[in-house]
Amino acid sequence: MSNTIRQYHDNDFDEVLTLCQNTHKFDSFTKELLHEKIYEDPFFNPEIIWVTTEGNAIVGFLMGTCRMDIRGVNYGYVKLMAVQESHRRKGIARSMYELLEKELRSRKVDVMRLGDVPMNYFMPGIDPRYTPALCFAMRMGFNRFMDTSNLVVNLSDREWSDEKKIMTLKSENIEVSRATKEDKDELMDFVAEEWKLWQYELEMACKSNPIAIHIAKMNGKIKAFSAHSANNKGLPWFGPMGTHPDLRGKGMGKVLLYRCMEDLKNIGFKTAIIPWVGPIDFYSHHAGAVVERVFWRYEKKLTE
Repeated sequence: MSNTIRQYHDNDFDEVLTLCQNTHKFDSFTKELLHEKIYEDPFFNPEIIWVTTEGNAIVGFLMGTCRMDIRGVNYGYVKLMAVQESHRRKGIARSMYELLEKELRSRKVDVMRLGDVPMNYFMPGIDPRYTPALCFAMRMGFNRFMDTSNLVVNLSDREWSDEKKIMTLKSENIEVSRATKEDKDELMDFVAEEWKLWQYELEMACKSNPIAIHIAKMNGKIKAFSAHSANNKGLPWFGPMGTHPDLRGKGMGKVLLYRCMEDLKNIGFKTAIIPWVGPIDFYSHHAGAVVERVFWRYEKKLTE
């Protein structure tokens, strides 16, 4: 029986969910999570999302998206991809990808990447245990350019508070608190200075009840923040977090990290995930975090 590629329709959702659940053996897809990945992408566009069918059954899925003008570069992404195991090595992934690349070339995309989509992502690259995905990346002309990690924190092995540090901060006119709706505009302006791409995730964290953001103010002005539940709904996802460059080293980051860990523990999670990590030593030292997963990052330049 021949295969047909067509654009994704809303009524494909449940079948795509089942496909993702069956093919992502090292991950867990829920209805809420997949809905967030597809429909809450800030640049959701059904024109660059495809399914492959055999008869009436969906055997392949590929979601594309893009982020334009990130520091002068237009990026396109394969955000999610799944092919039924019995239908692999039949050119299904290749055919869907070639449609995506052709379309994004026409939209002046400069670089294609796999998975690591700023603002709303599932994985920050390819877990190398998904070996067929690695092989696909290489066949499509992608080059590995960097690795990153997800850390895991045991939430039950300590109390997540440091009152001594909080009192020290107070003596320096630094107050730590949960963000309120009234803080949102100032927080967004603060983030825009260095971490503009994180504004979308903070918007999502603001929707939690209570707001899943903690802030540190110095003389009444926001100088640091941390958030959780801003990405991958239903998972104990920490981040983003940032401190004004001139005030790093005072301990605000540790206190804000602890407040988010306490939130996640109170929700009922046993562990927290710190994804796409840069400062592994910071999280290891302050939270006992350990590397849980490694991701290989791939990109393909479409223009020189």
